[in-house]
Amino acid sequence: MEIRPHRKITRKKTRKIMVGKVPVGGDSPISVQSMTNTLTTDVKATINQINDLEQAGADIVRVSCPDENSTKSLKEIIKQVNLPVVADIHFHYKRAIEAAKMGASCLRINPGNIGSKDRVVEVIKAAKDYNCSIRIGVNAGSLDKTLLEKYKEPCPEALVESAGYNIKLLEDNDFFNFKISVKSSDIFLTVKAYKKLSEVCNYPLHLGVTEAGSLLTGSIKSSIGIGQLLMEGIGDTIRVSLSSDPVDEIKTGFEILKSLGLRSRGVNIISCPSCARQAFPVIDTVKILEKKLSHIKKPVTLSIIGCVVNGPGEAALTEIGLTGGGQDNNLLYLSGVPHSKVASTEIIDKVVKLVEQKVSESD
Repeated sequence: MEIRPHRKITRKKTRKIMVGKVPVGGDSPISVQSMTNTLTTDVKATINQINDLEQAGADIVRVSCPDENSTKSLKEIIKQVNLPVVADIHFHYKRAIEAAKMGASCLRINPGNIGSKDRVVEVIKAAKDYNCSIRIGVNAGSLDKTLLEKYKEPCPEALVESAGYNIKLLEDNDFFNFKISVKSSDIFLTVKAYKKLSEVCNYPLHLGVTEAGSLLTGSIKSSIGIGQLLMEGIGDTIRVSLSSDPVDEIKTGFEILKSLGLRSRGVNIISCPSCARQAFPVIDTVKILEKKLSHIKKPVTLSIIGCVVNGPGEAALTEIGLTGGGQDNNLLYLSGVPHSKVASTEIIDKVVKLVEQKVSESD
């Protein structure tokens, strides 16, 4: 059983591209991305981090390529990982050409930083030659000087105009295997820019609120910004930008998608806030269960409710439910049907066992 939102989201059908083996756009699932924060020249550490991101559910990973030694390291990294690698290029177009040669699945270029039209054309040629996709990464913090002079400050119109110019440049060079982002650290600016861009183009959009902040602050800002757009059917791939472990970006990304019924992965815990009615320590129980069930990849819905006010109702909507009861008579449910009573000290072990049984039965 899976909880569905009352309003079904109708996604805008965009052009489908491939980022390595991962389809982006069209009717493909919304993919979740993150970026390594290891030195790319530290090949072993970068490979280990990419593997950790894969275990967390990442579909695509971006790797920074600030210098020639970093792009040279890509070859060995790509050889030893399963995820498609996006080469992150900022100030030097030659890094993009080198990354394409090393086997990158996608080249992320920031038009405001990479330089002249001729340089972008060389990057397009490399992408064609080595079968790479491209992400046009327009960023409010690094807009082209002419656009800043025209609009006086970063604004949705400036971001969309920058994207439009580069879309035309790629199209004029017979290149269509690309996605676009128009990010800002300002939620309002980000949302308005993506909505305007979605109206005028049919290429897949990579969503994100850039430089969103710490784990808590950044998750909230990203959920508001990315969530608004996804609810409007806009967006084909997302990255939650956090000043935190990259694995947290993947976890938060999936939570955003799960909350909107757009993707399911792992255990979705519905739990109540702590209050005086709780018959067992709800907060501690949920924290422990999240850790003990973090290895589960198949979607399972689980409700952990501290009392009988909402417990039976939530249990009716989840595959496994727990309702707190007086005198240590907590009640476990399976698909809304009472299953067994459980003492507070046994909750963790019993719930973990039931979830693991549920997953093994579906194999």
